[in-house]
Amino acid sequence: MARKKTRRRRKKIEPENEFCPFCLDNDKVPDYKEYKKLEKILTDRARIVSSERSGVCTKHQRKLTTHIKRARHLGLLPFAPKV
Repeated sequence: MARKKTRRRRKKIEPENEFCPFCLDNDKVPDYKEYKKLEKILTDRARIVSSERSGVCTKHQRKLTTHIKRARHLGLLPFAPKV
């Protein structure tokens, strides 16, 4: 008799904030020059945190990624973690 394949369920990622902090304050997205604020959105391995985990809406997540990438090219943020 053949066994049924069971699906593995992924753990649901709970966001730190329920609402986008940029939408609540009507703030602009932090600029690439404000790299201290952008470091909070990076993991310890210098990866960009997903919008599900950070609680940022998709509109602001797209803008954040472009500003993080600009800061990386200018040398303000690392591409890889420090060893």
